[in-house]
Amino acid sequence: MIVLYDYPDCPFSQKVRVVLAEKDLEFERKLVDLRRNEQRTAEFLKLNPYGKVPVLVDDDVIVYDSTIINEYLEDEYPNPPLMPEDSAGRARVRILEDLADNLFIPRVDIVLAEVHKPEAERDAEKIRKYEGEILQLLKRLEPMLSQQFLVGEFSLADVAFIPRALILPQLGIELDSSLQQVNAWLGRLRERPSVRALGL
Repeated sequence: MIVLYDYPDCPFSQKVRVVLAEKDLEFERKLVDLRRNEQRTAEFLKLNPYGKVPVLVDDDVIVYDSTIINEYLEDEYPNPPLMPEDSAGRARVRILEDLADNLFIPRVDIVLAEVHKPEAERDAEKIRKYEGEILQLLKRLEPMLSQQFLVGEFSLADVAFIPRALILPQLGIELDSSLQQVNAWLGRLRERPSVRALGL
């Protein structure tokens, strides 16, 4: 039995839930309430000494870090495949996932945190700065999207961007006409049942 320790709004937990849904795997969800610091309990730290969600337990296997979890799921449950067969394609997926995890998601999270503040406390200059950086990152994806998805078929690269790319409209971040392929790609992502289940 697969058990996922997660927090609903965590983008890294959302990445894993998309992959579990894509692979049609049954799993039990266990909420780790980050607002109550449940990730710092001794019990949870036995699962992940870094005190972060998500954590996946598959029988006697414990895996943490969303990227490692998703690659574990790909290895253990290979159908449908979410990684290309060739090593160059797999490297491209990993590079794009790294870009999503380390550049894209943190910048969207900064804007998200500002937008959630009372209007009088928001730092408009900070919002503008990070909106610009977010749009520049999306411009890097535009030439890759002459095909349906980032590396051809739907893959872990696309999954990595879903949690934060699909909330940009809620943050008031609009994509201009120079990002036609990105806009079309986001529309295709929204249509996937695995993504709709996130309720973004």
